[in-house]
Amino acid sequence: MTHKINAAITGVAGYVPDYVLTNEELEKLVETNDEWITIRTGIKERRILKGEGLGTSYMGAKAVTDLLKKTNTKPEEVDLLICATVTPDYFFPSCANLICKSVGIRETASFDLAAACSGFLNALGTGTAFIESGRYKKVIIVGADKMSAIVDYTDRTTCILFGDGAGAVMLEPSQDGTGVQDFILKSDGEGCESLMQKGGGSAYPPTHETIDQKLHYIRQEGQSVFKFAVTRMADISAEIMERNQLTGDDIAYLVPHQANKRIIDATANRMNIGEDKVMLNIQRYGNTTAATIPLCLWDYENQLKKGDNLILAAFGGGFTWASAYVKWAYDPK
Repeated sequence: MTHKINAAITGVAGYVPDYVLTNEELEKLVETNDEWITIRTGIKERRILKGEGLGTSYMGAKAVTDLLKKTNTKPEEVDLLICATVTPDYFFPSCANLICKSVGIRETASFDLAAACSGFLNALGTGTAFIESGRYKKVIIVGADKMSAIVDYTDRTTCILFGDGAGAVMLEPSQDGTGVQDFILKSDGEGCESLMQKGGGSAYPPTHETIDQKLHYIRQEGQSVFKFAVTRMADISAEIMERNQLTGDDIAYLVPHQANKRIIDATANRMNIGEDKVMLNIQRYGNTTAATIPLCLWDYENQLKKGDNLILAAFGGGFTWASAYVKWAYDPK
């Protein structure tokens, strides 16, 4: 039986910096402690990119280099590279352009996509559409963020949450029934004031005043974001399962955005799946924004089998939230 063309994930790679920022080290920077952070977030440590002039594209290029090697892909074979990020090296050129330059991809379509923590799933949906159209055969989706660049390490409400990292997947056409089966992308701009970086754009360009007011750092209203995230991430995961006639028994893994362990638990409960079916690495990396889901796939790749049903789910600033139903395309190598 010949199936329609799907976009299958045929490889995954990741990169996290060497420097480990532990809860104990944060205790020296702000009034907090390991127990408080662990109970409320599930985070024990996060990775931080050190080095002058090293931005998000550095991490993205590391992940893509490994991805090309793992999938035996030559740079000239890549048709499109999309980088999901809210911390590009510069406003322009795009982070995707810089990644392509670093890994030797030339004269290929590439662009950035900004949807905060839902960025990877929005980019995955975009890349899927290009594959399904038949226009492109090899599409790389990168999720990468250097959150340490926009975190105020005197603000204990945010500095405990975020880390740096990058993940990348290869999308290729599949007709054996595997690949991206369905995705749902949503947003609501009413949430913009609750989670944002106010300074640096065209509304509030850099000035002495914006710097003095710390407008270039991430700010969030913890309670409102948590409440909205718990509801929306659980809702959209249940929605994609219902419209594909899936139950918790059908799911091999939930691949959730790693923002907060309590949000992840609430989503799993709504889907009626146990902890053994939840990909979790928040304790080691914290919230790497657009990188969390591909980093989970990277960490768990050897445990996945061809045909496994995965539900990917995320929630981010904007507000944005998204989900995807993916049937895994290959066995561990």
